[in-house]
Amino acid sequence: MIKTEATLRAWGNSIGVVLPKDELRPEHFDVGDKVEITIKRKDNPLREAFGKLKFKTPTDKLLKQADEALWGKY
Repeated sequence: MIKTEATLRAWGNSIGVVLPKDELRPEHFDVGDKVEITIKRKDNPLREAFGKLKFKTPTDKLLKQADEALWGKY
């Protein structure tokens, strides 16, 4: 099993992930192999802080704005 970090990228009308060959080589993965992928958003360190502070703007809206600023809209 390989655990790596990747960035989602636009790929035509889809979103794609590029995996580095150097990280796949030890497990002998190759082009055409079928794999199972689990995707999880990388944790946003601001989420913990928002849970402890009080704001006039709803927390959900602030978190959405923070995610858009860090990860962009898609």
